[in-house]
Order: sequence, then C-alpha cells, then structure tokens
Amino acid sequence: MSAIKNVHGNTVDRIGADIVAGRYPPGASLPPEPLLCEELGVSRTVIREAVKSLIAKGLITSGPKVGTRVLPEDQWNWFDADVIVWQTHVGLSREFLRDLQDLRRAVEPAAVRLAAERATAADIADMEAAFALMKHAIEFGGDYVTPDLRFHQGLIAASHNRMLVQMSRALAALLRTSFEISTRRKNGPALSLPLHRAVLDAVIARHPERAEKAIRVLIDGAREDIDTVLASGKRIPQIHAPPRRIKAAA
Repeated sequence: MSAIKNVHGNTVDRIGADIVAGRYPPGASLPPEPLLCEELGVSRTVIREAVKSLIAKGLITSGPKVGTRVLPEDQWNWFDADVIVWQTHVGLSREFLRDLQDLRRAVEPAAVRLAAERATAADIADMEAAFALMKHAIEFGGDYVTPDLRFHQGLIAASHNRMLVQMSRALAALLRTSFEISTRRKNGPALSLPLHRAVLDAVIARHPERAEKAIRVLIDGAREDIDTVLASGKRIPQIHAPPRRIKAAA
C-alpha cells in the first residue's frame, strides 16, 4: 500500500512542479493521459488520481468539454504545503515575499493577542527554550533560524486556535525563508532578539495589547530587514537548503 502511495505522491509532485515552473502555463491543457503515462511511467489510474489531487490544490480544472486545464496562479491553494514547496523550488519573488509579510501582519498580531490570554505553562516553557537557543546562536554562533521559527510557531500554538495553528504549519517553510533573509542583514538577529523578548514578556504578563504592539514592531523590523537584503541584490535562499549558521557576536 505504501508503494502505491509513493507512486501517487511522486506523480503529483512531477506534474505539480511542472505546472508551477511554467511548463504548463495558465490556460494550457495537460498532455493526454497516454502521453503522461508514457512520460512518467505510471498507469492511467495513477494519472487520474494525481489529477484529482491537483484539482483539490487548485492548480487545474477538468471537464468533459474543456479537458484538463491549468488555472491562473490566483486560484492555486497557497496554503497547501506542496504548492509552497513547488514554488520555492522555482524561486520566491519579491512580490511573493511581500504578500507573506502582509499576511504575517494581518494574522500574527491576532494570534499573539490570543496567546497572551490563553498560553499555558507548557507553551511558555517551549517559547523560553526557543528564545534561549536563539540567544545561544547569537552569542556563540550557529543555527538561529530553526529556533526563531520554533518561537513564532510557539506563539501561534499558544493561541489554541486550531485554524491559526493549521495555517502556521502550512506557512512554516515560507517563514523559514523570510527568517533566513533577515539573518543576512548585519547584526539582524542581535537587533531582533530584544524584540522577541518583549513579545514573550507581554505574553507571560497576560497583556494582550502590549503583546500585539510588540509583535507588530518585530514584524515591521523583519520587513525592513528583507527590503534591505533584497535591495542589495543578494540571492533569496532556497527553502530546501540547510539553515544558515550565523557567526558569534563580536
């Protein structure tokens, strides 16, 4: 059974990645089933199941008179983890990162307000552990991005809102990329660490307004970091690359 799932998953990946990469542009028809079967080395049943999955992800539509056609990007499910991964393999544009920052500014402050009201002792302990790892990376060098992501996901988890938590899981890969970009600015992590502390202290103090204000300052600072790095012409990091290790603070 697992082998069948692997064949199905690989087929979805191949076709989905080709669509996102532009091999099949919006409005174009996918090749007929026999050609796809021959190209991918799978049965018609596997192709049909893969098409169903891609329809569910919003990449294509299928009908008796129109065939199987690629939909415009604005109809793709951008909260689907596979779609995000396929896009990052192609590359994240400035517009894509802008949209991500806009989404963060709309969602994270609301989640942090809830965290200040609902966070448990276990939630706070997990965020403190993530903060300690971020601080250690700044002082001694190492992976800052992974605990940074853990910190922000911890904040959303502490909201105890299932929809927000689900959204944060889908966006984890994109958030990691934006954090990677922020670390490329000189002293970026060291400057942002006190802002993380301010957010966590407000959550611990059960002060929703202060927590919301602090996370907005942190998000706006991240936007400035990203704008500065992109303006310098530096390459946007790939999502599948290992996390960048920062140097110890002087």
